[in-house]
Amino acid sequence: MKLALLGTTGFHPNALRHTSCYMLPEQGIILDAGTGMFRLPEYLRTDTLDIFLSHAHLDHVVGLTYLLGLLHGKNMQRVTVHGAADKLEAVQEHVYSPLIFPVLPEWEFRPLPDDPFTCGQAQVSWFPLEHPGGTVGYRFDWVDRSLAYVTDTTARKNAAYVKAIEGVSLLMHECNFPDSLADFAEPTGHSSTSAVAQLAADAHVERLLLTHLMPQVAEVDPIGLSDAQAIFPSTDLAEDEMVLDF
Repeated sequence: MKLALLGTTGFHPNALRHTSCYMLPEQGIILDAGTGMFRLPEYLRTDTLDIFLSHAHLDHVVGLTYLLGLLHGKNMQRVTVHGAADKLEAVQEHVYSPLIFPVLPEWEFRPLPDDPFTCGQAQVSWFPLEHPGGTVGYRFDWVDRSLAYVTDTTARKNAAYVKAIEGVSLLMHECNFPDSLADFAEPTGHSSTSAVAQLAADAHVERLLLTHLMPQVAEVDPIGLSDAQAIFPSTDLAEDEMVLDF
């Protein structure tokens, strides 16, 4: 299965990266809708889309407004936006306010149910995360592999969500700060390099992909990949337009 990284930073784009947007082209699944969404047409393989929002901060939802143009003439059968009910309400009321964006799209905004549910061939579960305003993480389980997406939260020992991601084939976890700026992680609701790597080890995941990288520094490696690999060797660094097999 392929994972396309359309945008790999947070807060704002920089010269190397756009904000959070990840896609499983063969599944028609998108994780968050940041500015990286503009790359969608290159990877579109299905006539349905399921977009899973972690939360409603602008760097994760602004790409929803791009879709009217990006999907024009594509004969889409269905577009569904999944997320916590209050976040979907905020997107519909504010992002699609007539004073900000004049057209409310016709696709479905579907609140997350309490129990795991199916999306195509995957079983989907979600879990709450700590971040200002609230956010959620996701786990997708197929017959032969699994993926967890965790962003905009603070990785720490004994974090409540460790059980939810245990043993996944691939953990996508935010890493906004290098260890030298670790003191900024918890106050801002973000994570630092070594803490994420240790959490991946504690959760016994197979692979770790560091995402939502620090945008203030436009460098290929703004967070110190080697520090993570010293703790959890099977760690990769997300880069825009990278396509991974997992």
